[in-house]
Amino acid sequence: MKYLSANKLAIIYSLINAALVLLCIGAFDYLLELHINWGLTLGITAIAVVVSFLVLRYLLFSFIYNRIKLIYKTINKRKRGKTATQSKSNYSQDLIKQVETDVQDWANEQAQQMEQIVEMSNYRKEFVGNVSHELKTPIFNIQGYTLTLIEGGLKDESINEKYLQKIEKNINRMISIVTDLDSITRLESGQLKLRLNSFDPIELCRETIESNEDFAKSKNIKIEVVKHYDKNFQILADREFIRQVFSNLLINAIHYNNEGGMVKAEFFEMGKNILIEITDNGVGIPVADLPRVFERFYRVDKSRSLNSGGSGLGLAIVKHIIEAHSQKVNVRSSVGVGTTIAFTLKKEG
Repeated sequence: MKYLSANKLAIIYSLINAALVLLCIGAFDYLLELHINWGLTLGITAIAVVVSFLVLRYLLFSFIYNRIKLIYKTINKRKRGKTATQSKSNYSQDLIKQVETDVQDWANEQAQQMEQIVEMSNYRKEFVGNVSHELKTPIFNIQGYTLTLIEGGLKDESINEKYLQKIEKNINRMISIVTDLDSITRLESGQLKLRLNSFDPIELCRETIESNEDFAKSKNIKIEVVKHYDKNFQILADREFIRQVFSNLLINAIHYNNEGGMVKAEFFEMGKNILIEITDNGVGIPVADLPRVFERFYRVDKSRSLNSGGSGLGLAIVKHIIEAHSQKVNVRSSVGVGTTIAFTLKKEG
């Protein structure tokens, strides 16, 4: 059955009122014809009018109430989703007030959702722009070196091998960016499963330092490992993922350090966890940039990152790996003083 529109309802209401008036006039004339006195006639007519009004009011109220009740149920269903059928509303209260409150709440929720959609849209645009920017540089470099070789440079022994090495370097950079993006995506989606095993984090840290020793020496940077507890603790984690965490943090600490600077890896016992801090005394990070350092491609100094070959994905990968272990990572820094990245890992047992 289709619901009546507001215009049709008004017409019906007017017709019923007109019918009641005509009925009352007819009843009044009929009583006069019966030679009933005026007082009794007016009394009966007044009673008829009042009763008719009350009956009409009740019918209209029930009609409007049922429609508002349906609207209220619909709003509740949209708000609560599948749980709406499991909850009962209190219709004994002011239904109009409930509808007003629910509509206002629903409108606020929709506004918040729209804000989130706009925020995510801006994030996607920024992300796509960053990916394009990161890949554009090595692609243009490869194109330039390749064209030079094709146009005769391949026969020039003074540049052919040098340009081929540069092409390989840019290809490796593209592979690194794509691999890092794939790792983040798979970590976020849960496709990469952790292979938990027991190992000494200090030993793994030293191994990672050795693999980056040449890079540290190129900037005359010393790396120190400090253990703040006497016992030897094992942690329960994915060894290869944690190796990547150490590598990314150490490379960052070397990249953004001053010539002849210091990098320190410190280990603290913290209840059921081991707290690990990687500290440098380099350029530091402004306070305004600290909340965003773990975002993909975010750079505090874009020109410096490009010159050093960084993709801006290192800290994003660190964050996802640590959170995949149900642990936390944070950063503290002061401009001109240095930066500390701290994270926890669960002790074995």
